[in-house]
Amino acid sequence: MAKRINGIQQLGVGVTSVQEGFKWFRTYFGMDIKMFEEAALAELMLPHTAGQPRERHAILALNLEGGGGFEIWQHTGKTPVPPTFEVQLGDLGICIGKLKSSDIHKAFKQFNEWNLEILSPIDKNPAGNEHFYIKDLYNNVWEIVYDPFLFSKQRSVNGGIFGAVIGVKDMDESLKVYRDILGYDTIIFDQQDKFTDWAGIPGCENTYRRILLTHSAKRNGTFSPMFGPSQIELVQVIDREPRDAFEGRIWGDPGFIHLCFDINGMDELRQEVKEKGFPFTVDSASAMETFDMGEAAGNFAYIQAPEGTLIEFVETHKIPLLKKLGWYLDLRKRGEKPLPNWMIRLFGLMRVK
Repeated sequence: MAKRINGIQQLGVGVTSVQEGFKWFRTYFGMDIKMFEEAALAELMLPHTAGQPRERHAILALNLEGGGGFEIWQHTGKTPVPPTFEVQLGDLGICIGKLKSSDIHKAFKQFNEWNLEILSPIDKNPAGNEHFYIKDLYNNVWEIVYDPFLFSKQRSVNGGIFGAVIGVKDMDESLKVYRDILGYDTIIFDQQDKFTDWAGIPGCENTYRRILLTHSAKRNGTFSPMFGPSQIELVQVIDREPRDAFEGRIWGDPGFIHLCFDINGMDELRQEVKEKGFPFTVDSASAMETFDMGEAAGNFAYIQAPEGTLIEFVETHKIPLLKKLGWYLDLRKRGEKPLPNWMIRLFGLMRVK
């Protein structure tokens, strides 16, 4: 089996309270499908948790408008440590999460009516696409991006994860991961300037090299009808020294903790990333045949991009479909073809109001 990336499964968001975070993201961002919830010990993440297993509580939430989900993640064995400084554009790692919206003007109006902290007016990026920026209750910055892709119309004014803005130290080195491994091989724009559409975003006064990437290949696989297309934006600050967004902290602390891709072919991927100089730092398959997350199961692995961003890969084995009836889907028996839309829409039965 060849390795295949099916789309962004989720963006990991570290919070100080998983239930508070789920309620906020459900209320304002429409992330109301609870795929699973689990409190457990993170025993395999030792390279990224200061060498210690960590008690945690996590919820995977989706939005049926389409796009990736949120893995809302809280340390419970220690006090979560927020950033000690304001994370700015170009700081190393994921500095902004991208959410898609098929009606960006409606989204902007709704967020204003809710008195959320909007950082910028609707503007156009260098490619001419409309977007704006907003903060959540944990001071994370989110970019709401117009994208016509819509899996299933919902009440929310936005969909799920469309990608991320990632601060890098050396653009060419980081492209070895995002272009050569993750398949973001199409450049939408590549410019160096002070960008007016970033007005209001921390760090907007600096000069940056900014590359927006997408993928030429259509994503396939089990959940691809819901994930849709995605983008990665790499930014390198030219006139200041960037800081590590997780400076003095560990994985799982508040902020954007990882970007996760749904894949097939974990064995082939393991060999590829090793040959390209980015071997797995965490590999659940080396410890067990399948990693049980209570209501879901699969294999997962991580690599670390040159700037420090953690990229997770998940090969899903089991998912809940109708929890009340005990209907779970074994994807190893089903194969790799996309789920029919009607089956994905059954996730709506796991909606939390």
